[in-house]
Amino acid sequence: MRVFLTGATGLIGSALCGALLGKGHSVTALSRAPDAARRLPLGARVVTGDPAEPGPWQEELASCDACLHLAGEPIAEGRWTPEKKRRLASSRVDSTARVAEVIRSRGPAVLVQGSAVGFYGSRGDEVLDEGSAPGEGFLADLSRRWEAAAAPAAKRARVVLLRTGVVLARDAGALPRMALPFRLFAGGPIGDGRFWLPWIHLQDEVGLALLALEDERAAGPLNATAPEPVRNRDLAKALGRTLGRPSFVRTPEAAVRLVLGETADAVLASQRVIPRRALELGYAFRFPEVGAALRDLLGR
Repeated sequence: MRVFLTGATGLIGSALCGALLGKGHSVTALSRAPDAARRLPLGARVVTGDPAEPGPWQEELASCDACLHLAGEPIAEGRWTPEKKRRLASSRVDSTARVAEVIRSRGPAVLVQGSAVGFYGSRGDEVLDEGSAPGEGFLADLSRRWEAAAAPAAKRARVVLLRTGVVLARDAGALPRMALPFRLFAGGPIGDGRFWLPWIHLQDEVGLALLALEDERAAGPLNATAPEPVRNRDLAKALGRTLGRPSFVRTPEAAVRLVLGETADAVLASQRVIPRRALELGYAFRFPEVGAALRDLLGR
């Protein structure tokens, strides 16, 4: 299968690029940064361009069989200034509209469209699956617009909306930042630690993206989260056990909001998300439980 991949140099995209090549697919990777693209696995064909802007890359997309559109500026890096919010929206909504513009008339028969569990908003202890209504707030609104931008592609292609949680990986993403205070003997929960974290091991994120690409039964929303979401306080205990460190130093929520501003809404959101659709499709998670995931990623 000829696969067009955006966001190819990101945490998920780079791992997925290698997995696609390993399965015998050909990969055309779109990147705004040619230097970063040189680090992609051997065999990937790199095209330079910005998916939020029209360009020659759209004809490259039209020549492929499938598209994995994962481009988007990182959500939790930096404060949500008005300019940051504009970039977050453009990198998601505008780029998806450009991709869908092509697919609605030609090219790929399947679009795996990146999205996020931010769609559900912060919902306390409520169990959330693909049938749950959207939530409220900046991230929920952005996720709704992001997914809606992909709708034109569904006129002729199978569209899967991959709603991703917090991706745990060894050397990048959220986990190294989470682990640092524990390594310094200053780790623990945030506030009372009751809020839920929808997480997923990078290997399962890649596995679900491949399922969405290859399984004709997959369509519509697909939660890319582990089947056992974890409360923040239990994650803190698991991190402490894995690293051989204490886990009782609490960080006040007020301190997180003081440092991060509105970005703290993403960090402190309580989202008890389960991957109902993935389980219905028979996906077998390699890391369904957070302790095993942390031991794999951080174990000595």
